[in-house]
Amino acid sequence: MCILERVSRVRISYSPHFKSPYMKQENFFVYILQSMKDFSFYIGQCDDLDHRMSKHSEGMSKYTASKRPWRLVYFEMYESRTAALKREKQIKNMKSKIYIQHLVQNWRVARVVESR
Repeated sequence: MCILERVSRVRISYSPHFKSPYMKQENFFVYILQSMKDFSFYIGQCDDLDHRMSKHSEGMSKYTASKRPWRLVYFEMYESRTAALKREKQIKNMKSKIYIQHLVQNWRVARVVESR
């Protein structure tokens, strides 16, 4: 048996605290959608924002299907699902359209400033 055959059978396990630039880091998102039909908001969390947006657009989500089309107006990124769920709950517990509008407006301003 050659050395390459033996090496290919070795499994490398990393410490949970080790972050290699070659390892994919999973991100979680908290996002806010706005209905273009009635301008209501939807708050959610996911681990793949593109995939989740396509589900909302295709009407695959029970709540959002009747209020299509939707547009993404805000998102935040987190390193753990626990943190994303906590933030989603925090936004939902505010129960305030004014609070959500404030988040969205300030997020747009922050994005414009960053791009300069």
